[in-house]
Amino acid sequence: MASFTILRCLSFLLLSCIAMAAPPRRPIDVPFQRNYVPTWANDHIKYINAGNELQLSLDKYTGTGFQSKGSYLFGHFSMQIKMVPGDSAGTVTAFYLSSQNSEHDEIDFEFLGNRTGQPYIVQTNVFTGGKGDREQRIYLWFDPTKAYHTYSVLWNLYQIVFFVDDYPIRIFKNSKDLGVRFPFNQPMKIYSSLWNADDWATRGGLEKTDWSKAPFVASYKGFHIDGCEASVEQKFCATQGRRWWDQREFQDLDGLQYRKLAWVRQRYTIYNYCTDRSRIPTMPAECRRDRDV
Repeated sequence: MASFTILRCLSFLLLSCIAMAAPPRRPIDVPFQRNYVPTWANDHIKYINAGNELQLSLDKYTGTGFQSKGSYLFGHFSMQIKMVPGDSAGTVTAFYLSSQNSEHDEIDFEFLGNRTGQPYIVQTNVFTGGKGDREQRIYLWFDPTKAYHTYSVLWNLYQIVFFVDDYPIRIFKNSKDLGVRFPFNQPMKIYSSLWNADDWATRGGLEKTDWSKAPFVASYKGFHIDGCEASVEQKFCATQGRRWWDQREFQDLDGLQYRKLAWVRQRYTIYNYCTDRSRIPTMPAECRRDRDV
């Protein structure tokens, strides 16, 4: 009887641990026009399949981009992207959230182009209260030009998680108790763009854009937004605490997700601001909590 009771207790504890964390909900594919509008160089945007798919193009005259119609405080935001194929050195495909004020908050995915045969680099960054300089870079473990892959951000009061497909590649925890600012009261719009950055993007600017390969084309679909829409005047969202991403199971990653994160860190990380002592002599306070070291 005692053994049965112990077994029941262990089972309950195991179920409790499993219930404490969960992956984000599956994104819902919607047409571009439902959630987004072009921002510049509309003639460099091509709509396919009744707006369910989109292509951005870059040439020596201009790139292009789009932004969300609404501003959001917290949520889950994802995009399916097929990166610029071939020789894409010097180009940057960006997918990010950003607030509108001078002390802005920002959550960045930047995909750095390459010379043919070299791996794509994903750079992530987090700005809080106008302070950035939190770059991390990884190689992708697949060719992102061959097929669509899903890139997403989960953002709540407890953490920001960057996902590539279902792999978390970075976590930024709320470390307010350590004196680190966290995005919590500035609504953000979602942006994406394709532009030329050959002064820094590929091998620190050594590899320049080969305009004979233009136009460079990145393809998009999905256009998923599941966030708490808020005006720029509001400090907090009216539904805070009542949406799925606010719940207990999304306050941290689960064991499998942390193992996936560790796998990415060990095999594919090529730069981490947390360990760059030449640039940042004292390790930032959030790095250990975020399991960056």
